[in-house]
Amino acid sequence: MELENWTHPATHIKTIEGEEESLHPIQAYTDGSKSDLGIGAGMLIFLDNNVIRTMQYGLNERCRNNQAEQMAILKALEYIQMMEPEKKIVLVHTDSKITLQLLQNKKKHTKLIEQIRTKVQEMEQREWRVEFRWLKVHTGHRGKEMADQQAKEAARNKNIEEFYIKIPKSVVMSEQKEQRVMCWQREWTETTKGAITKAFFPKIEDRLKFRINVTPNFTAIATGHGNIKAYLHKYKIIDDPTCPCRKCLQTVQHIIFDCPLLEKEREKLKAVVTRTEN
Repeated sequence: MELENWTHPATHIKTIEGEEESLHPIQAYTDGSKSDLGIGAGMLIFLDNNVIRTMQYGLNERCRNNQAEQMAILKALEYIQMMEPEKKIVLVHTDSKITLQLLQNKKKHTKLIEQIRTKVQEMEQREWRVEFRWLKVHTGHRGKEMADQQAKEAARNKNIEEFYIKIPKSVVMSEQKEQRVMCWQREWTETTKGAITKAFFPKIEDRLKFRINVTPNFTAIATGHGNIKAYLHKYKIIDDPTCPCRKCLQTVQHIIFDCPLLEKEREKLKAVVTRTEN
């Protein structure tokens, strides 16, 4: 969100601890849900322990679940602000600990977080007292379970209008990275070069997960280029490609799997690989 729309740094979000029954006359239970079917936000408002309002909202399928959680909070506050109760005291329940942490972190200014802060500030200027409480997931709390059901119904409902379509920057960057890796993989699969390296690392995605200390010896083995006799002989750098063990040509495959001179090193490598897999 643009700098000019940030709330004042002194704005403080009040939270309370515990899960005991609250005496707040107005309470909002909010939740978000994301699955393969979609993503939705749900919330309900209690006034003196009676449900007076339920609402459901759909979000773009590329949005994050945290955005659905935050959307539910924002819409609950917008509705409550229009009420005219005797006591302007409200408690908002959420199971999104990260949302509460973001609300209290003055360095975070995402759009929904700033909108919630602004709404709380507006309500406090109109003599509302707004507090938040974190509820654990699946604790059997009536209001929490009802909000969870509202959010899941919103996520499943294909007819519900997408109310929020702002895609997080992290999602866009992740999608772009995935596309680049797919393009790289396609080129890697189609190329006729790098056959030895391709045998070690056929999938680009898997290779990117490894943190490898690249040394000259590793490069020689992984590429088949370097101080390997079969390679040096191919380019007429040496006359004899035979391995010092005198069994056959010194190739990458021979060094790794067969050369008797490297049997101890081979057993050490097997032991390390076995420990890693277990």
